[in-house]
Amino acid sequence: MTANEVTKKSRNVILALLFLGWSLGNLDRYIMNYAVVSITGDLQLDASSTGIILSAFFLGYAIMQIPGGWLADKFGAKRILLMAVIMWSIFTGLTAIAWSLTAMIVIRFLFGIGEGGFQPASSKIIATIFPKEERGRAMSIMLTSGGIVSLIVPLLAAYLLGTIGWRMMFIIIGAIGAIIAFLYWKYIKLPENEAEDASTENPAHKVNFKELLKTPLMWNLIIAYFCIYAVNWGLVSWIPTYLQKNRGLDLMSIGWAQTIPAITTIIGVYGSGYIIDKLPKGMEKVLGSISCAVIGLLLYLMFTAKTVTLFIGYQTVVSIFIAFVITLLPVIVLKKLPSSITGSAMGIANTGGQLAGFVTPMAIGFMVDAFNGSFDAAFWMLIGFALICIVSLVTLNDQKGILLKA
Repeated sequence: MTANEVTKKSRNVILALLFLGWSLGNLDRYIMNYAVVSITGDLQLDASSTGIILSAFFLGYAIMQIPGGWLADKFGAKRILLMAVIMWSIFTGLTAIAWSLTAMIVIRFLFGIGEGGFQPASSKIIATIFPKEERGRAMSIMLTSGGIVSLIVPLLAAYLLGTIGWRMMFIIIGAIGAIIAFLYWKYIKLPENEAEDASTENPAHKVNFKELLKTPLMWNLIIAYFCIYAVNWGLVSWIPTYLQKNRGLDLMSIGWAQTIPAITTIIGVYGSGYIIDKLPKGMEKVLGSISCAVIGLLLYLMFTAKTVTLFIGYQTVVSIFIAFVITLLPVIVLKKLPSSITGSAMGIANTGGQLAGFVTPMAIGFMVDAFNGSFDAAFWMLIGFALICIVSLVTLNDQKGILLKA
C-alpha cells in the first residue's frame, strides 16, 4: 500500500484510534494527581515525596522525546507506537504493586519513558497519511483529548478510588492499554514508504539529526514549546492550591469552577485546528505572537483580579489563547518539515514542553515558599515566559539553516 492509497475512511479510523490512545495517556497523567492522595497515605509519604512522584513521569517523558522521534523516523511510526503503548501499559499496571517511594518513582519514571515515544510517532503518522491542508484539524482533534479527559477525571477518580482503590484502578487502566495496543496492531495500516514521506510531499533531500539540531527553526520551536507549556503546566498544577489558599474556595467549589476553563480549552483546541489550516503563509506566527501577548496581559489581570469571578473569567479567556498556541506549534512542525523527519522534529520540539512540565511546578513551589505564600512572583514568571514566547515566534524563519521544503 502506498500513501496515495490511504483512503479518507482509513485516515479517519487511524485518527480515531490515535485519539483513543492520547486519551488514555492523558487519563493516566491526570488521574495520578488524585490517586497520589491515597498513595501517599498508604505509603506514608510527605509532601516533598509526593512532588517527586509527580515529577518523575515528566522527567522520563522528556528524556524519551528525541529518541522516540528518531526511532519513529528510523524504524517506522507504527512499531514505535506499539512499543510505547505496550510499555506504558505494563508500567501503569506495575504502579499497583509499588511498595515504597523508590519503587513508585522508578515505575513512574519508566512509565514516562514508555509514553514518551507516543506523541512523536503519532505525529509522524498524521504527517504521513493526511494532506498538508488537513493536518491542523487532525492535530487539534488529538489535542482535545487532554481537555475532555480533564473534565471527566475528577468524578471518575473519586468513584474509582472510593470503590476499588488506587491499586486496582491502575491494573484496569493498564489492561485497557493492552487492548488499545491490540487495536493498533490490527487496524493501523500505513504506507509501505511511511518512513520517507507523505503522499502529498516530495522531500528535497534526506535531513539527518545533526542538521535538524542546527536549524534555527527548531530552536525557536523548542523555546516556544518550553514557554507555552511552562504557562500551561504552571496554571494546571497550582491554580487549585492558589484558589484554596489565596482565594478561600473549598475543593468542591474549585472543581466546579475549573470545568468552565476546561470546556473552553476543548473548544479552543478543536477550533484552532480549522483556523490554522485556513491561514495564509506566514500569518501563523503573527497570530501566535499576538496570542502570547494576550496571554501575558490576562495572566496579569488574573492575579490582580479583585474577585474570584473575575479570576475565573480571565482564566477562561486565557485558556483559549493557550489552546491556540499549543495547537499551532506542532502544526508548524507538521506543515513546514518533510514527514520523513517529522518524528525527530516533533521529539526535539516537544522536549522543551515536557521539560517545562518537569521544572515549572517545582519552581513555583519554591517561589511561593520564598515569598511567604504569595503567588505574585510565580505569576510574573509565567508572564515572562509568555513574553519570551512572543520573541521566539516573531523571529521564527523556516528559510534559515538547512533547506526545509514541504
